[in-house]
Amino acid sequence: MEYTINKLAKLAGLSTRTLRWYDECGLLKPERIAENGYRIYGQAELDRLQQILFYRALGVPLAEIGQVLEADDFDALTALEGHLAALRSKKAQLERLIGNAEQSIKCMRGELTMSDQEKFEGFKQKHLAENEAAYGAEIREKYGDETIDRSNAKFKGMTEAQYAEAQRLEQAVKDALKVAFEQGDPAGELAQQACDLHRQWLCYFWDSYSPKAHIGIAQMYVDDPRFAAYYNEISPGCAAFLQDAIQVYCS
Repeated sequence: MEYTINKLAKLAGLSTRTLRWYDECGLLKPERIAENGYRIYGQAELDRLQQILFYRALGVPLAEIGQVLEADDFDALTALEGHLAALRSKKAQLERLIGNAEQSIKCMRGELTMSDQEKFEGFKQKHLAENEAAYGAEIREKYGDETIDRSNAKFKGMTEAQYAEAQRLEQAVKDALKVAFEQGDPAGELAQQACDLHRQWLCYFWDSYSPKAHIGIAQMYVDDPRFAAYYNEISPGCAAFLQDAIQVYCS
């Protein structure tokens, strides 16, 4: 079956403007252009659009979606199985947060009591699940299951104050790194302050710290595009700058 851009937009719950943008950026080209100038989409384009929307629902940027779909080893069935697993994980995360909210409401009504740790359990579980889904395979291969499991257990055992401080430090690293990057000197005082904040933040997750491990994770920030994107969102090139700064800091 063939669809005009209007019919496909209605079917997928999108605007025609979105489909035109997908066409312009090369993410979803129509099967053909009719004599009247209308974009016409076939079954292959419909299936590709479904994949695009699954990836978007999981928070994958458009540029990255295009790279995934154009990869030589891309397999639609494998991708759908991956989407299902990721969505089930998100569902479990939401159910934990819903349960946490329900308990908190009952606690405020005096129907039950909650420890400070229990109040943040849902958020910590969500954080761990997201990290496991995004980076679990890589970090477990690099550091081993035992190390990662100990790190997760330490994070789950955080008190309310420790959790808040870890969140504060994460943002402080970004803020300091942005200013240091603009200064342009990885060995400078500001860059080294950012590295020290980064070390403090890591110690909320690691059961022990070593300069060698710090250098190793900085290398992963550069080698893995997902980690690089996290820091390059501060400023393009920030991941490599942080790596250089950590090399100085750890020496």
